[in-house]
Amino acid sequence: MSASVQTTRPVNRRLYRAMRGLVALVLTGVIVAGFLGEIPQLDILEQSARNLYFHVPMWFTLMAATLVSAYHSAQYLRSGARIRDVRAREAARIALIFGGLGIVTGMVWARFTWYEGTGVWWNFDPKQSMAAVLLLIYGGYFVLRDAIDTPSTRGRIAAVYNLFAVVTMPFLLYILPRQMPSLHPGGEGSPAFSQTDLAPAMRWVFYPSVLAFLGLFWLLYTQRVRLAWIREALRVEQREEVAAGLQDASDS
Repeated sequence: MSASVQTTRPVNRRLYRAMRGLVALVLTGVIVAGFLGEIPQLDILEQSARNLYFHVPMWFTLMAATLVSAYHSAQYLRSGARIRDVRAREAARIALIFGGLGIVTGMVWARFTWYEGTGVWWNFDPKQSMAAVLLLIYGGYFVLRDAIDTPSTRGRIAAVYNLFAVVTMPFLLYILPRQMPSLHPGGEGSPAFSQTDLAPAMRWVFYPSVLAFLGLFWLLYTQRVRLAWIREALRVEQREEVAAGLQDASDS
């Protein structure tokens, strides 16, 4: 790796392999229990309540990823270290992926509970709409990055935008939807995670699922950062080789 490129901290391979095995084991258990385990028969939700094990942890993962991304954006503004910008970008990318999966699983869940028999997939429920706005904001983060060619300028502007984006997250996912009438748990008149909605039998699967999804984020994030940094180092080395070749040509 070129000396002009800051190196990342080496990954603890033992920790990475242990985490990978643990996440695979727990997620496998969650999938099996989610589809085959016993669940309480709740009004309206019935068997669709199994989606709780997947849909909600995806949103927790999105929130964790946005916080990690914002942290590294703040560190980039402080230090200017290129690796911080890479980490912020990859965490935001994974947040967008999990957010998209959360939207899709939420649409399917709503389609077969709230809107059964209507053919409706999207009804602009406040929680759904605010989540979609959040994803658009983070989509704008990548559009902004692609519009700027200079790495240092791109990193600074993207970092400021990212800090703005993460501030909107609690308002769009929690504060504003709670002030509006909604069928979604957590909205006005619809409490979230009540004793009925999250029965003790479901907690044994739900809480490990949240931890497993967060672990999956860490694995994907670690892989993406190292791959992106290897590509960055190769680009720098190629530029240095071209510059050296031009210098040799001019000297001769």
